[in-house]
Amino acid sequence: MSCCCKPRTCPEILRHVPAFTVQARQCCVAVWPPCSIPLFCIRRARISRFRRFFLRGDIPISRECGTRCVKHFIKWHIPPEQLNYQRYLPLFFDGAALVAVGVEFDTLTQVGNNCRLCESTFPYREFARHGVSDLLAAGTERQIFQTIPMLVLPMREALNTRNPDIIIATLSALQQLLRVGPSIGIALVPYYRQLLPMLNLYKQRRVNIGDRIDFRGGRRIGDVVNATLELLEQCGGPDAYLNIKYMVPTYESCVYNR
Repeated sequence: MSCCCKPRTCPEILRHVPAFTVQARQCCVAVWPPCSIPLFCIRRARISRFRRFFLRGDIPISRECGTRCVKHFIKWHIPPEQLNYQRYLPLFFDGAALVAVGVEFDTLTQVGNNCRLCESTFPYREFARHGVSDLLAAGTERQIFQTIPMLVLPMREALNTRNPDIIIATLSALQQLLRVGPSIGIALVPYYRQLLPMLNLYKQRRVNIGDRIDFRGGRRIGDVVNATLELLEQCGGPDAYLNIKYMVPTYESCVYNR
């Protein structure tokens, strides 16, 4: 539509209106540009239930300090295989997914009293991540199968934080979960719509280094996402590929394309 004003000589007389509205077709108006969406911005997360339960003494673990140059691990006061998996495994997944967000975000920003938060939050992240690994290694397929619906929400919240460290840790736990038994992957197929949107966002985040050596093997988020998608297809049965393709259109099958 022709304008009675001269936007190049008199831009201050134009009225700014939102795009894709009736006002955009009026005379003497300028359309606002689209706002940018921070897709990969790290988001804060709530304090996990794992921290509250640990401080209350409901989780039977403590820190086991080794000798010098040896990593610190957790000590179980009750063998993991004797615990109630429907109570403790979702709790550890919640801690492994959300506690470290405050550490990673505050370390990057260094605002205010965040250093205090880093010092008080460090042990909980290690306890939760080592606890998830120990529980998945010690539990039977039947014990872990019963907890799958309760593990989806903590994993989805962890992926939605958009923190690369949290996403890689969550996907590593998901890979270990899939290797527990054949029924686990099939049971996860109905929950692909909750878990795969963030994987579709980070699937193409890879770096081409040519013939050089990658010293960050297993720590690049794009490679971890692709490895997780392939494992989901291999363990998810005949319907896994169609459900993955629906949520991640750029995914190519590793089973049918051989």
